[in-house]
Amino acid sequence: MHVLIVGNGGREHALAWKIAQSPRVERVYVAPGNAGTAQLAVNVNLSPMDFTGLIDFARKNHIGLTVVGPEAPLAAGIVDAFQAAKLRIFGPSKAAAQLEGSKVFCKNLLRSADVPTADYHVFNDPIEAMGFVNERYGEEDELAPLVVKADGLAAGKGVIVCQRRDEVLEAIDRIAFHREFGDAGDQIVIEERLEGPEASVLAITDGRTILTLPAAQDHKPAYDLDRGPNTGGMGAYSPTPVVDDQRMRWIEEHVLVPTVHAMKRGRTPFRGVLYAGLMLTRQGPRVLEYNVRFGDPECQPILMRLQGDLVDVLEATVDGRLDEIDGLHWDPRPAVCVVMASEGYPGDYDKGHPIRGLDQAAELPDVKVFHAGTRMDNGQVVTDGGRVLGVTAMGDSIAQAKLQAYTAVKCIRWSGAWCRKDIADKAIG
Repeated sequence: MHVLIVGNGGREHALAWKIAQSPRVERVYVAPGNAGTAQLAVNVNLSPMDFTGLIDFARKNHIGLTVVGPEAPLAAGIVDAFQAAKLRIFGPSKAAAQLEGSKVFCKNLLRSADVPTADYHVFNDPIEAMGFVNERYGEEDELAPLVVKADGLAAGKGVIVCQRRDEVLEAIDRIAFHREFGDAGDQIVIEERLEGPEASVLAITDGRTILTLPAAQDHKPAYDLDRGPNTGGMGAYSPTPVVDDQRMRWIEEHVLVPTVHAMKRGRTPFRGVLYAGLMLTRQGPRVLEYNVRFGDPECQPILMRLQGDLVDVLEATVDGRLDEIDGLHWDPRPAVCVVMASEGYPGDYDKGHPIRGLDQAAELPDVKVFHAGTRMDNGQVVTDGGRVLGVTAMGDSIAQAKLQAYTAVKCIRWSGAWCRKDIADKAIG
């Protein structure tokens, strides 16, 4: 079988790495891919948003299965386009992808399905939103523990966590007037700020059967101790001790199952990866958001631990026979992924810096360096994005996996490279 993976990040490198291990897969293509995917697959110079070009490529190269990594093509309807062309593709339809593509759609569905989430208000008019905040929180420096969200896709950065009234008003201004996230800010969601540890629970579903993956914990803020602006993710580890077996069963019963049923009732059946971002409050788990694809960087440690053939699971999902899969099997050892980023990220950053030490890091046991923002330049791997590498390692404990990951990080250098130093410390502490 020939498999096409759509995307160019660390998640897509991890998917290509895992899918290439399948004895049923003869060749893997990645569009457009990066310097890492080029080492184990064939990179194809096509944009993830070029549906016509991708469909034409899939037909000419006898692609038996296409796997979509990023959210933007899913929200734009790539699955619908491939299905109309009678091509097999893993991922949710455009209608179902609204779970991530529109925070308003997501919050309204959670409410209708009685899935626990934060109280919220939706605004089409930023002046009205500011009036709501001023009415509720009168004094300029008054505490206002709220979260302001751009409705649409914003590469993981359209969520602004606030503590005071002036911060909330500034967030509305950034989203609605300065258009920091473009058209994603046409609508605004203001919701109560929840407190507690966060966890990511991913599940694969064909709309009827749900296969839950081990919980992970992502690190969104840019800097140590969860400080600084939100990013696409600065690291992750799996499993996380904050989600034990009992809590996972509760999440399946009260979050995943009612969501899948609500999507089916709403005539937007969900098929693909359902990713619940959760806050574990004192009152119990609450859904912060849904993603409709493998998380990045959560995908990297999760796939490091997955044993068996991922292609069997993906195909069963596409064909609506996930009930035939006899569970998933996992390496009991935990895995930790540390993201190495470009200087300036998540703001502006330079590209084209040569990366040294990749071979040295790859020689370490139980380490895999997944490329995210890289490309080849005259035979040299250079930086080509904000998040550049996802250095992932396994160990007999989370502490050992962390040590191995950071040992690999120390091997790798380029001008302006940096990373958080505290990935997985929450689990160790």
